[in-house]
Amino acid sequence: MALTCAAALAAALVVGGCSSSKPSTSSSSTSSSSGSSSPGAAPSTSDQLQNDYQQVIGNVLPSVVQITTASGLGSGIVYDDKGDIVTNAHVVGTATTFDVTLANSTTTLPATLVGSYPDSDLAVVKLSNPPSGLRPAVFADSGKVEVGQITLAMGSPLGLSSSVTEGIVSATGRTVSEPSGGGSPGATIGNMVQTSAAINPGNSGGALVNLSSQVIGINTLAAVDQETNGSAAPGIGFAIPSATITNIADQLIKSGTVTNSGRAALGITARTYFDSNFKPSGAVIVSVTAGGPAASAGLQSGDVITQLGSTQITTLSSLTTALASLTPGSKVTVTYQRAGQTKTADVTLGTLSATS
Repeated sequence: MALTCAAALAAALVVGGCSSSKPSTSSSSTSSSSGSSSPGAAPSTSDQLQNDYQQVIGNVLPSVVQITTASGLGSGIVYDDKGDIVTNAHVVGTATTFDVTLANSTTTLPATLVGSYPDSDLAVVKLSNPPSGLRPAVFADSGKVEVGQITLAMGSPLGLSSSVTEGIVSATGRTVSEPSGGGSPGATIGNMVQTSAAINPGNSGGALVNLSSQVIGINTLAAVDQETNGSAAPGIGFAIPSATITNIADQLIKSGTVTNSGRAALGITARTYFDSNFKPSGAVIVSVTAGGPAASAGLQSGDVITQLGSTQITTLSSLTTALASLTPGSKVTVTYQRAGQTKTADVTLGTLSATS
């Protein structure tokens, strides 16, 4: 199973629009049957759930926008009443200017880049002339998100603005590596929320919402089943949790950069190590940051990391994935090879520095 970012290219939108007929304007016909319910029946539980859905949509959808660049489009969430909008870094790509369309309007508004942090696949853009009446979203405590909670995914899949899909929280705490290319930074992101709500191209940057009308995450990517020639794997999507969103967005809005990523780091640069049979068998340290966590624990250039805690390390990617599931300040045992000998070091992890 692979993963695909949910940002839509303009060309894909054209194809998507041409592959289906124009939206139907006919209403569904209902025929009488002997099984029809009698008049005056008491409202069912499903009626209440439907009312809850509609209330959440009415509360949150005005906070979800469409973001268009020269190369494609995605979604975003109104972060404050000053015109700041949070989205995915892969939605903005290398662009610095954007057209933003609010949920209740067909008029595009100009916006500029505030800052982007590809390591967490988050970015903030700002409306050049924010209109009055902006509806900032309310962000939940993502630490309280639980499996089984109902979720609604809001955004502009395939350019269909203000679309809503529903599902549940399928899992929490997922560490997911994005594919690189097509505007995606190829980041490895920890603590993601997995949902069964459909996430499609164009949904990236949109809101994953609970039934309390709170954003629990930003829709980011969906799984792809390689066994079916790369078609979407139904019901497997991922969202960056709200705690990460607010942490990164607040820093970008304040200074345009990120100094506290909330992501764990060893304080090294490394590459995949290949053994004598040319098989990947670890991550070899290329350089060590002076005074950093690895240096303080005695790790050196040329050491080959083969295990982080209980996780086997065979490639640089596996090391990055393992670190993404940990937090700064936590202690972990690093197993490594030096001059043919197996050694261990207890490392107190630091914080990944900003790369943009």
